[in-house]
Amino acid sequence: MRYFKSVTDIGDLHEAVREAMEVKANRFAYKELGKDKTLLMIFFNSSLRTRLSTQKAAMNLGMNVIVLDVNQGAWKLETERGVIMDGDKPEHLLEAIPVMGCYCDVIGVRSFARFENKRDDYEEKIFNQFVKYSGRPVFAMETATVHPLQSFADLITIEEYKTVERPRVVLTWAPHPKALPQAVPNSFAQWMNATDYDFVITHPHGYELSKEFTGNATIEYDQDKALQGADFVYAKNWSAFEDPNYGKVLSTDRSWTITTEKMALTNNARFMHCLPVRRNMIVSDDVIESERSIVIPEAANREISAQVVLKRILEDL
Repeated sequence: MRYFKSVTDIGDLHEAVREAMEVKANRFAYKELGKDKTLLMIFFNSSLRTRLSTQKAAMNLGMNVIVLDVNQGAWKLETERGVIMDGDKPEHLLEAIPVMGCYCDVIGVRSFARFENKRDDYEEKIFNQFVKYSGRPVFAMETATVHPLQSFADLITIEEYKTVERPRVVLTWAPHPKALPQAVPNSFAQWMNATDYDFVITHPHGYELSKEFTGNATIEYDQDKALQGADFVYAKNWSAFEDPNYGKVLSTDRSWTITTEKMALTNNARFMHCLPVRRNMIVSDDVIESERSIVIPEAANREISAQVVLKRILEDL
């Protein structure tokens, strides 16, 4: 594997989960793979779980790790061609990328949607420039449109906790005071659609996601109806996708918050969220603190998903 951004890059999901369980049972079994190899992690946006879990995964594999926060201690980078660079950005990404490639063997990139231009966001301009110009294998640590390391970890978690072969998994929109990208719900939908789960997406009108990602998922606008019989409830906010409201907050309706009453509609479901989470906006205190909440094991599996991806990349160097 040279690039990782989509569920299609990981191949057979059963084999990927099997490999994840093997890695989880012995995280240091492949440490010779990364000997004398360097991972460069580039952050255009803030991170906690992604940074810590991916760095730990690389260390488990024996890699050296360099972390570059573009907004702290680095030159501001221009990303657009044709710009007269007479402002506050002294270096262009097109020179910076091949230079970065000189100092490492593998590159991880984190760059969120800017909400300035939907076409630019959904064409993944920044991530694709790293693929084109770095000369190194590149993997996504969340892009403008997807977060595959999170979704792979979500899949691993569901496989660990499911009690029926074909669980009902519900992705529900929940309110948030700020405009958030569609990356996590897009990716989660993409990965769930690649399984044989009973997958449902519920959200208010106006929050439809791109059909590129929702595929054949059942779309239900009545949250209570969607939650009935659910085995897993994945709560997440996202901003509007469709024009002319792209990147906007259309609602902060608190009736969509996941509460004990909402969870009572389910089949004693497990609660999931990618974190960080706004308590009592996305989910009530009692739900996220309940014994049915698996947000911490879900976060812990971020190390495992990253390690499987890095392992496969190293194996193909």
